[in-house]
This record gives sequence, C-alpha cells and structure tokens, in this order.
Amino acid sequence: MKLLFDENLSRKLIARLSELYPGSAHVAEFDLLERPDREIWDFAQASGFMIVTADADFYELAAAFGPPPKVIWLRRWTHPTRDAELVLRRDAIRITEFAADSTLGLLVLDRQ
Repeated sequence: MKLLFDENLSRKLIARLSELYPGSAHVAEFDLLERPDREIWDFAQASGFMIVTADADFYELAAAFGPPPKVIWLRRWTHPTRDAELVLRRDAIRITEFAADSTLGLLVLDRQ
C-alpha cells in the first residue's frame, strides 16, 4: 500500500512511515508541486498510489469520480508533521482495511 503525500504535508513523512507504508512518496518526487489536483489524481491512479492530503479538493474528486485512487483526507489539518505521523500510525489498521475494500474511495481522519 503506497501513499502519495500531497504538497500540503511534509516530505519527512515518507521516511518516518516507511516501515508501515513502503513505496510511499511525495508529489515533489514526481515534479507535481503546484500542479492541478486532477493531474495529481491521474498520476496516483496510473501509479497505484493512495493520496494523503489535507486538501478538501481531493474529497470533491473522490466524491465525483470514486476510486481509484483512494483518498485519505486529514480533515481540518493545521497540525505539525509529528501529529500527522501519529494519526497515520494510530489508524494503520483502519487504513489497511480501507485499502482492501474496493467499494470505498475516501477515508477521513481527524487528529482526535
């Protein structure tokens, strides 16, 4: 299960979460910084990534098009990278179940 971190999340998450989510990457690695969300969506779909974002626009794309790709939305996110790491660790089982269910396209996570 590969995660693609959107530009609104730190690149540090890749290394910090590598044992849980091997093969994950940041949009910067693919020259997708400041690119339209639809371009990131299409790249994730073609490359087998799930998008992790704090951007509500991906929620709208997931609602409009459905999976793939799947979207993990860190809703109302203004927290430090350490908190994003903790949430993605805390909800690892939930994320694994989400990834395995072909009927689901959006997982909303909050800090609490």
